[in-house]
Amino acid sequence: MIRVRFAPSPTGYLHVGGARTALFNYLFAKHYGGKLVLRIEDTDVSRSTKEFEEQLMESLLWLGITWDEGPDVGGSFGPYRQSERGEVYREMVFDLLQRGLAYNVYAYPEDIEALHDKMLSEGKAPHYSQEMLEVFNSPERVSEFEAKGLNPVVFFNMPRKEYRLPDKIKGEVVFKEGAIGDFVIMRSNGQPIYNFAVVADDVSMEISHVLRGDDHLSNTLRQLALYEAFGAPIPSFAHLSMILGPDGKKLSKRHGDTSVEQFREKGFLPESFFNFLTLLGWSHPDGKEILRHEEIIESFSIERVNTSAAIFDETKARWMNGVYIRECDLDRITDLTIPFIVRAGLMSSEEVIANRKWLRRAIDSVRKGVETLLEVPEKMHLYFEEPEISTFNPSSDIDRGIYRALEAFKDRIEYLDAWNNDEIVGTIRAVLNEFKPDRKGFYMSLRHILTAADEGPELVDVIFLLGRNKTLNRLQQALRFV
Repeated sequence: MIRVRFAPSPTGYLHVGGARTALFNYLFAKHYGGKLVLRIEDTDVSRSTKEFEEQLMESLLWLGITWDEGPDVGGSFGPYRQSERGEVYREMVFDLLQRGLAYNVYAYPEDIEALHDKMLSEGKAPHYSQEMLEVFNSPERVSEFEAKGLNPVVFFNMPRKEYRLPDKIKGEVVFKEGAIGDFVIMRSNGQPIYNFAVVADDVSMEISHVLRGDDHLSNTLRQLALYEAFGAPIPSFAHLSMILGPDGKKLSKRHGDTSVEQFREKGFLPESFFNFLTLLGWSHPDGKEILRHEEIIESFSIERVNTSAAIFDETKARWMNGVYIRECDLDRITDLTIPFIVRAGLMSSEEVIANRKWLRRAIDSVRKGVETLLEVPEKMHLYFEEPEISTFNPSSDIDRGIYRALEAFKDRIEYLDAWNNDEIVGTIRAVLNEFKPDRKGFYMSLRHILTAADEGPELVDVIFLLGRNKTLNRLQQALRFV
């Protein structure tokens, strides 16, 4: 059984890099019929919060990423929060101590820090060994710790040998003998160190594959040694290349929005962002870019994950989102857009309910020209605010012809029996046939009078949605002094 995990720390919003990692694990599990485990790494008690944990889950679910086991849904390998797995860690540390694969060191933090600084000052890499640390294990120091009720620090006895990792993306990675020395696996306060807790969890949860960012590659040597110490099978590793900003540097806040929540608030559709994140390091066999959920699952494979870094191009993300907005079911896009319209102050919650039919058509009229839902209210302002329009002033025979046609159009729509597309289009055609103005000039002038813009939604939609009174008022204001 393929078992993968996504293990975020609840110390902030879900970063797009973390979302991409979660997504690739989800796709891998779905493609092969495996299980995705959500594990919360909350041992950093000073920064981890329940609110961020809930936000992480909400962002994942918004993207369409679901999990088979986790703190909210349970499972056979829980608990799924590291803060609740203290007994598991203590038992596994005790096992290593009993077998001589780990050892206690009765050192204060300042002792280790001084030793670290001394090695650096001597031009040496800070490598620890049991022989070096034995100086802190005198009977006097042990008694001192016991008298104060303090626990020792636990170090792992790092084997002095070469390790090789057959990475599914990077190829074979070689860690030379002596690359690192012994390292802490449990603090004196009983808190496990990250590398130990990760391996302890992966072993006890029977994780078969580890897909993660290549910023974790530096942790892998310690983790390989710990898997070996536990006598556990080593998972298949696949380290994903990092995500860079457009300038080729690691994606960070200086590049702009970097959390999933920020893109959600800007009006990105979840299926669009899911599609976009998938292409940050993976490509479809046919080179397609607009891909539906099930199509991505069916096509996904580690073999098509790129070894080079992915570039986060928000311009492309916006373009892709625009495609999804245009193709989305109108009722759904209306529901998704309503919060943005209310937030923009165009309509109240009660008004959007009472005028849903009109709103639905108004949204449809502008969605061809937007890339995010946040832009929809901006495009819809023309239906709510009177535009600043210069008085129409015919200065040539062509302009006078356009003016006469506009005046006739104004007079005729005032008395239309029904206000609908067919009646509006029929009136425009009749006026054009009778007065024969320059057609392009007529349409441009009519649009400018009604919207103060040279382009926008279909003109017949604008007229219908403005309604008879607003359309007449804007025409009267523009033509009144001629």
